[in-house]
Amino acid sequence: MDKPTGHGVDARTNNDAHHRYGAGLRLLGLARPYWPHLVLSFALSLVSVPLSLLTPLPLRIAVDNVLGGAPVAGWLEAMLPASWIAAPGVLLAFAAVLMVATILLLHLQALINWMLQTYVGQKLVIQFRERLFQHVQRLSLSYHDMAGTTDTTYRIQYDAPAIQHLTVHGLIPLLTSAFTLVGMFWVTTQMDWQLALVALGVIPVLYLLTAIFGKRLKTRWKEVYRLDSSAMSVVQEALSSLRVVKAFGTEEREQRRFVRESSQAVRKKIDVAFVQGGYDLLIGLTLAIGSAAALYIGVQHVRSGALSLGQLLMVMSYLAMLYEPLRTLGKKVADLQAGLASAERAFALLDQTPDVVERPHARHLARAQGAIEFRDVSFSYGPGKDVLRGVSLKVRPGDRVGIQGVTGAGKTTLMSLLPRFYDPTSGQVLLDGTDIREFRLKDLRDQFSIVLQEPVLLSTTLAENIAYGRPDADDDQIREAARLANADDFIAALPDGYQTMVGERGMRLSGGERQRIALARAFLRDAPILILDEPTSSVDVATEGRIIDAIERLMRNRTTFMIAHRLSTLESCDVRVHLEDGRAVAIGGAAVPHRAIA
Repeated sequence: MDKPTGHGVDARTNNDAHHRYGAGLRLLGLARPYWPHLVLSFALSLVSVPLSLLTPLPLRIAVDNVLGGAPVAGWLEAMLPASWIAAPGVLLAFAAVLMVATILLLHLQALINWMLQTYVGQKLVIQFRERLFQHVQRLSLSYHDMAGTTDTTYRIQYDAPAIQHLTVHGLIPLLTSAFTLVGMFWVTTQMDWQLALVALGVIPVLYLLTAIFGKRLKTRWKEVYRLDSSAMSVVQEALSSLRVVKAFGTEEREQRRFVRESSQAVRKKIDVAFVQGGYDLLIGLTLAIGSAAALYIGVQHVRSGALSLGQLLMVMSYLAMLYEPLRTLGKKVADLQAGLASAERAFALLDQTPDVVERPHARHLARAQGAIEFRDVSFSYGPGKDVLRGVSLKVRPGDRVGIQGVTGAGKTTLMSLLPRFYDPTSGQVLLDGTDIREFRLKDLRDQFSIVLQEPVLLSTTLAENIAYGRPDADDDQIREAARLANADDFIAALPDGYQTMVGERGMRLSGGERQRIALARAFLRDAPILILDEPTSSVDVATEGRIIDAIERLMRNRTTFMIAHRLSTLESCDVRVHLEDGRAVAIGGAAVPHRAIA
């Protein structure tokens, strides 16, 4: 079992600097349709700034004006009736009501903003995942052969939420904290500018700490995600090959492999926690020193009469709230490193370019006649990995072509060139006299029905599996296709008939039953060109007879390519081509390759 390592995507990414510095900006670009929502969320977040500034005010009123008898501030005197100010009990009640109202409004603002951010965040994640999934499906098979499915799945499922973490839970709190910081600094300056300067003296230290730890955290988070993906691949491989695992009794070996991969991820997460913890410790220590310095100077100012006790309490409350956005800024900057690491991985996947691309202004193709020509076609999976060498072959519409050769001779690869799963390294493949690269990809692939040696069924009903290539088919058409494939009888005997769930990869059905469902799918698709990749190699003799009977019907009036090891399977073919070491050699038939290369 080939295990994806998680390195495949990044190894092919050429613009690392762009990912390193531009991931955040690219995420903002993707969030453009939701900018109005983000602006509204930011505006709601700003409402918390004046509410936070009001929070210590009731305490000052209670200490200075009610208990100390000092006159109220001028702006408060202008707002309140004189009778309220003259009565300490009423003024105390006002302070209590103000405290409750302020806290209530803060929580109400937080609730509304949380609901809006949840909506926007989930929409952004779905949109990003959709874009990644759409792009992944367009990538060539050669990419998936190299990178594996697990790492790709991890990036779509677990790295895509970075757009929510960075834009909604990262950028907005950062900006809000910055505005809160400015507001509280201004208010504190009005009361005691020296205390304000002392309090803000910690900012250069915090910036230096963030610069030092930020890069370290992002590098470690990227390694964590890679190791998590690797551990996830072990689970995926073991479960998808569970019959093999059980047959060889290797459950404990797979478990040890999973524990080994997971342990590496755990060690790296502990490393991240250690770095993050050290960063948080230094942030906390810096803020504590700033608070202690402000307290020391503030008490001296109270003793000298420059500040009242209520003002000192209010200033210290503001400092506590002033340091909260500073702490938030520091923590968010650190948390953003994890989000940026995920974003870079997601964009590394999004920046992969397909090997097979549709040309601009590609031609429309309704239904092909079925004439195929391979013209001096060669193909290689990479340097030194030549699979096909100078293959040339002409096939007339309706011909049956048998492809024979030892395992690894290139039979399946040759057929994969027809629907452009891969493009030739050199040479041309023509359909009805036109290079297949001239056609729209969807139109080209609509011309083919493919029945594989191991039929692929989806974990849904039999009816939906049959109609997979033609989802608009009605029940009568589905039943007719099943009848032609000799599948209607066993389907009718099932308790739920065509609504029977086939299980994951169709494992609730036998191999012969799965193959007949695949044939029914091909009947319903009704494509002019048929590719049969050893469709009878894994069934018993009785089932093989029923499948061959269905195949005979399916091949009528269609250009057919049949891959098989047994010569008896190819007896009805008009052309037989033997592949040896990637070269095509004609071994019989009415039509032969127009240039056979020995």
